[in-house]
Amino acid sequence: MRYALPFIGKKAVFPPLGLLTVAAMLPAEAEVSLVDLNVEPLQEAAVAAADLVFISAMIVQKESMAQVVRLCNDLGTPVVAGGPYPTSCHDQIQGVDHFVLNEAEVTLPLFLHDYARGEAKPLYASTERPDLTRTPAPRFDLVRRKDYAEMALQFSRGCPFDCEFCDIIELFGRRPRTKTPAQFLHEMDLLYQQGWRGPLFLVDDNFIGNRREVKALLAELIVWQRQRHHPFSFFTEASLDLASDEPLMDLMAQAGFNMVFLGIETPDLCALQAAGKKQNLKGDMLASIRKIQRKGMEVSGGFIVGFDSDAGDIFERQVRFIQEAGIPTAMVGLLTALPETRLHRRLKAEGRLTGDSGGGNNTHDLRLNFLPKMDPRKLIDGYKRILAEIYHPDRYFERCLKLLKTLQPHRVSRRKLHVMELRAFVRSLVVQTFSRYGWAYWRFLAQGFFARPLMVPETVTLAVKGHHYFKMTRSLLELESFKASLHEWAQTFEARLQTVAAQDFPQRLAELRAFRDRALSQMQARYQRLPRDFRAYADDAVAAFRASLEENLSRFAHEVPVQG
Repeated sequence: MRYALPFIGKKAVFPPLGLLTVAAMLPAEAEVSLVDLNVEPLQEAAVAAADLVFISAMIVQKESMAQVVRLCNDLGTPVVAGGPYPTSCHDQIQGVDHFVLNEAEVTLPLFLHDYARGEAKPLYASTERPDLTRTPAPRFDLVRRKDYAEMALQFSRGCPFDCEFCDIIELFGRRPRTKTPAQFLHEMDLLYQQGWRGPLFLVDDNFIGNRREVKALLAELIVWQRQRHHPFSFFTEASLDLASDEPLMDLMAQAGFNMVFLGIETPDLCALQAAGKKQNLKGDMLASIRKIQRKGMEVSGGFIVGFDSDAGDIFERQVRFIQEAGIPTAMVGLLTALPETRLHRRLKAEGRLTGDSGGGNNTHDLRLNFLPKMDPRKLIDGYKRILAEIYHPDRYFERCLKLLKTLQPHRVSRRKLHVMELRAFVRSLVVQTFSRYGWAYWRFLAQGFFARPLMVPETVTLAVKGHHYFKMTRSLLELESFKASLHEWAQTFEARLQTVAAQDFPQRLAELRAFRDRALSQMQARYQRLPRDFRAYADDAVAAFRASLEENLSRFAHEVPVQG
């Protein structure tokens, strides 16, 4: 949400809950500080002064993690690494002194015990699934809450389903483990006492995985919220079969849930069946989404293209489904074979893996790590068409309006109008009115205000999110266009080389050098016009383009006839 956060004066969406929880497990006498790279840079002086640097990362953050590890190595500060990426790929990571893998409730005490004795080992790992009643409350005092748009808490780990492409069940197992309601409410009390008011993200990968425990929590959560005049609103991740449990949806609405992320993946039933996504096959998916929306919970969804059964029409089918479902935030990704998943093991056995996982970084870098059944170029081009279509302002605002007309917010889950929302609205008027989609923006505001006059905060929030999605999509497409132009220039250069005749070699060689210089100049100008966040993802293509020009030109220059 990089381009939406300035509207509300925040630096990041969530604090790093994993590190905050690990910090609470460290010895009470330890002096602990936390650096969130989404909020502030890491200073060399802080690293040099530390006895240990603990770092956690997901696969998508592996380049950033490598930079931090190199800095620590240069300054001689030992590194302790854990989290999803090290747990899955520690054998591929260089420079880390101690890996503390899997769930920290089990492995971190072992490391701390050995470290205190001067006997810390390089690797700590365990397959044990700890009881979450052992998990301490996160150290929220280590972050500046004003930097964040939302706070985060965890109630459970694990998921009962067995989707082929998902690594959650590999990391946390298929038996969802939960904290006690009293334990979770204590963590909420801490946030409340520290002054937090507003959105709270329950980071569980499937909040409803253990329905009995969830319903017990919600019953107490409703009372807690009522006693404090509903200071928090909630959103979380769940499975689509939430729609089959009306009492559960009612409890969530009464507790203050106003959004849920669902792994919808695809409208293709064959792909769902093959991937083991059987929970999505229990009923009509569009009808299920509308049931959840009518309970006052906006549905955001994850979608995937690249399944083996995907036919040429899958891109249009995905767009049509997303539009009909009224899902403004549709996170569409290319299928990725994550380490340690059933998908990864199957593709490896079939000889179809082509590289390491990029963690599904589909916003900046379109790269497959396996050989799909569909032609790879067709798959990536189709994926780009989906993004261009669903995040065209007209189509996005069409979905937003459909959602507004479907939502039936509970009085406790309706978004409140506070100073932050007013600030966002003013900035939205200034920025979006004079954007390239200004007319579409004003048409949506007018239609939204008239259709649902009591849902102005929701309408403004959707508009601001749209600004981010439009900018991200346009930037990605500009990056891909830039890479394509490098390929075309390289082909043109090679074609010119083929036409050089011996009798005019010196003159043509000078012309080719001039062409190279113009191409490099134009390339550099277009590179500078790319959004700053996206330039790094063009660097490999730029380096390959430069090398290709120089290599070909050097080869032909050596063939210039010697003048007698």
